[in-house]
Amino acid sequence: MKVAVGAAEGREGAGVFTRLAARAAVLRASFAVSIEEEFAWRRPSLWLPVAAGAGAIVCLTAPKNPSLPAGLVALLLSCALAFALRARRGLFAFAAMACAFSVGFVATQWRIARVAAPVLQRTQVTQLTGFVEQVDPRRQGARFVLRLTSAQGMADDAMPYRVRLTTRGAADIAAGAHVALKARLMAPARAALPGGYDFAREAYFARIGAVGTALGRIETTEPPEPPSLWFSTFAALDRFRNRLVARVAESLPGDTGAIAAAMVAGKRDLLSGSARELIKQAGIFHIITISGIQMTLVAGIFFVGLRRGLALSQTLALNYPIKKWAAGAAICGAVLYDLATGSRVGTERALAMTTILLAAVIFDRPSLSMRNLALAAMLVVVFEPEALLGASFQLSFAAVAALIAVWEARGRAVAAPAGLEGAPGRARAVLTQLSAARWRGIGGALFATFCATAATASFMAANFHELSPYVLIGNPLTLAMIEFFAIPSALLGALLYPFGLDGPVWAWLGLGIDLVLWIARKIAAAPGAAVHVFDFAPWALPFLTLAVLSAVIWRTRFLRLSAAPLALIGFFGATQGPAWDVAIQPTGESAVVRDGEGRLNALGRVSLFATEQWLRADADGRDPRAANGALCDSAGCVALLPDGRAVAVAREGEALLADCGRAAVVVAPFRVPGGCAAALVFDRERLRETGAVTLRFAGDKPILRMARAQGEDRPWSPAPRIPRFRAKAAQTRAHPIGDLDDAATLNAPLE
Repeated sequence: MKVAVGAAEGREGAGVFTRLAARAAVLRASFAVSIEEEFAWRRPSLWLPVAAGAGAIVCLTAPKNPSLPAGLVALLLSCALAFALRARRGLFAFAAMACAFSVGFVATQWRIARVAAPVLQRTQVTQLTGFVEQVDPRRQGARFVLRLTSAQGMADDAMPYRVRLTTRGAADIAAGAHVALKARLMAPARAALPGGYDFAREAYFARIGAVGTALGRIETTEPPEPPSLWFSTFAALDRFRNRLVARVAESLPGDTGAIAAAMVAGKRDLLSGSARELIKQAGIFHIITISGIQMTLVAGIFFVGLRRGLALSQTLALNYPIKKWAAGAAICGAVLYDLATGSRVGTERALAMTTILLAAVIFDRPSLSMRNLALAAMLVVVFEPEALLGASFQLSFAAVAALIAVWEARGRAVAAPAGLEGAPGRARAVLTQLSAARWRGIGGALFATFCATAATASFMAANFHELSPYVLIGNPLTLAMIEFFAIPSALLGALLYPFGLDGPVWAWLGLGIDLVLWIARKIAAAPGAAVHVFDFAPWALPFLTLAVLSAVIWRTRFLRLSAAPLALIGFFGATQGPAWDVAIQPTGESAVVRDGEGRLNALGRVSLFATEQWLRADADGRDPRAANGALCDSAGCVALLPDGRAVAVAREGEALLADCGRAAVVVAPFRVPGGCAAALVFDRERLRETGAVTLRFAGDKPILRMARAQGEDRPWSPAPRIPRFRAKAAQTRAHPIGDLDDAATLNAPLE
């Protein structure tokens, strides 16, 4: 009996093994068939820009500057290997990916060397002269970029190439002028949180070596040499844009005019904080950015308008390639629009994508194809690899990739609807038309919007720590407003402005903006209009990115399913963000401390910019001004952790005696003497090594997370030229520092 039972169990186990083996064989066969189909459609080649982007990101995030010769050797070897393995498809694919990775790596090294310029190392007040490159008027004062020609007390090899300055009052300056002024300069701010937005890196690639405030009068002077024609052209465009902004703001006062100015000329500094928050909660913040949507619509207006105009002539329509002529004219129109709106980095990327799509029309190639988008992405990797770490690139390319994937799916569904293989000809035609109808109209637009929103959601959450559930309402409204109000008004108003006939155009634009703002207020007032998201684990976004890429690149259903496990891993990582109780600004001026109720309270000289970063990473939607709950006096601030331990931020050296005796953590923007009894001391010298710091106490053991890696030395984050911090340093005099300008103004993101 036992033998029979054992034999039955053996047969049952063998049956389970056989079924598993059969299923594995089916999966292998499905995988092989899917791979063959993907190669037939040439889809694997679309992963080459992804590999190149990975190489660029690895180079950008490395703690030390990689060796350019080593990168070139790796590039040559990987290309030679790919050439040698070209007859073996599988091995060639891996070698080609390695070659693309090396291309991204070397291109980033080349870009870093190409934009190299001095960066200010210490705060100072000095006399400057230089050319004004760009002026952005604000509600109070202005912000402008100055290309330096001299700086008092600075050698030529230590003088920043550009500085970005703000004025507290009205500034009577314009782009193209050579000016002399006194300014207080400081180094571009580093990340306020480990893994957070790093203005210093962004400023380095824009060749901005310092930020600060203009002090006193700004005088126009004679330049040491005449400016170049290229510079003069862009300066003239900036002056025209500012005159246009003034005209729009005069015609449409308040936030309506500010939004119109952002749409028409790309100037966003006139918008109030409340209006920014309103359109952000409604999920339509991109109406004030010159992005791919605007660029595509501008090119579309030129393309469709000119093509239909030429088609009115039977001779031209039948004998000449008017479609190609229209595409060429649309490229010229898109270039002019890019120049008229300031030719910012994001606009240039949108122009590159639009140009490639229109060039495909000229060369009789499919315009809306994933291959064209991959080519645009590769161009960005080669010429502006730093853009890959920015939200603008991530959002725009993810949205466009999702829309193209929907377009491709629509084409396949219309061309060959499922289940019609044996249907009669008339029935096949009718059902094909019904299948095509599903993709048209409101339903098709909503489905495309949903796909684009899903593709960009992870990047929105990771970069801004906020999602809008009503974006499916906001986005179609935005597109309709931009299509019927913004773009036609911007083009027509700019043409009529020199003749003084632009007033009715701005009234039409204001009508559309008022309508959208009214709807945005309704959306923002709805329950759950803004969902605040905690900071992600560092590895979450790469997996979510791979999930999006797998969904849009692969065409076979079997391989597209690989997006599901990647997304699940990414979602899990999104819930495993680093926990912390204390965050310290890299300057040592301020910090935030979690109280007994789990809320963050700022202490020290509060920086609105840094506090906003801290609150957003903690999924806290409060205004940064409302996060001030610490006990402060003129000497410093103290706050208590939930376990009763104190965190002190000293403003003056005289406060150290009390702080070091009662606080577990002491923070100071100056050097702290070595006799401080506090368990953890973060002074100016230590913070130069660590950058921003977060702390979490697990019992008596603190868990530290630092923005700067051990021994990090990059051009935008150079290694400090001081000895390493020692707990028992020699006794020295503590030097307090004076007030600095608000970092929310000086270190605002570049556009």
